[in-house]
Amino acid sequence: MRKILWLAIILTICTCFMTGCSLPKVTLFGDKQEPLKEYVLQGTGKGKVLVLSVDGTISSRAEKGVLQSRPSMVQQIVAYLKHAEQDPDIKALLLKVNSPGGTVTASDILYHEISAYKQRTGVKIIVAMMSVAASGGYYISLPADYIVAHPTTITGSIGVIFLRPGVSGLMEKAGLSVAVNKSGAQKDMGSPYRAPTEEEVVLFQELTDTMATRFMDLVMKHRKLSPEQKAQISTARVYLADQAKSLGLVDQVGYLDDAVAKAKELAGMETDAKVICYRRYKLEEDTIYNPAIQHQGGELESMLPILAPLNAAAEAGFYYIWPAAMGY
Repeated sequence: MRKILWLAIILTICTCFMTGCSLPKVTLFGDKQEPLKEYVLQGTGKGKVLVLSVDGTISSRAEKGVLQSRPSMVQQIVAYLKHAEQDPDIKALLLKVNSPGGTVTASDILYHEISAYKQRTGVKIIVAMMSVAASGGYYISLPADYIVAHPTTITGSIGVIFLRPGVSGLMEKAGLSVAVNKSGAQKDMGSPYRAPTEEEVVLFQELTDTMATRFMDLVMKHRKLSPEQKAQISTARVYLADQAKSLGLVDQVGYLDDAVAKAKELAGMETDAKVICYRRYKLEEDTIYNPAIQHQGGELESMLPILAPLNAAAEAGFYYIWPAAMGY
């Protein structure tokens, strides 16, 4: 019976990969969520540092699990920021970023929302980069007053990539074709069912370069790099923490405790100020290393990160992402 179940799961995965569809939604437990509650992780003094994690690929699409759907990362982060805005005791926001990036629009939305939250509240923002904070993960870090990278952080990848699937060769071998009626010569531009024309290749590159320019302009605005530093990061390569610091991309190489201490310092709080997080469910032995956004999922849902590269590869789009870490 177990072998039959796993065979059904594998067939579903393959079908979703080939068709570009999402996994079916099966709701067993309902969609109602517990309200956000505040939990103290450290400290007993006045003032609060809110720890908020950004984990995984940045997307504005709802996460459709095997057992139930969850709000998108964008929706959840914005909800947490709105909730935090109601508490005047929060003097600093510590963003714990562990992301290879994501779609261009989702990354830009989070950049905008974090910037707007900072402007409305006057709260100091500190970013603590964990394993990966590349491309869109770096993009959303730009509003920070201070960036701390873990000694083993991989960051950078400042640029844009346009990913599009192509199945025309496979279809020809299988004797398949797609009939298209279109109102303009480039209406099906980027279609996976045919190779792009030379003109379309140029157009796609222009779009990519324009979005990359926006990214670089924001980096220069927030980090104020020299022309030499700009020339180096324009290659869109990734860097280890020490290299990123020498290029001006981060302010300090350190640990999460260092980022917490810096948050309290910049916000003018005492060293025993509270460090808090928001959760919908209580976690036993809670620490700042736990994700700020907690999901309740079973064995099947735990497989979803493995499927992320398949879903991403099946959808064309512009990404602020480090492709090597897709599905991270």
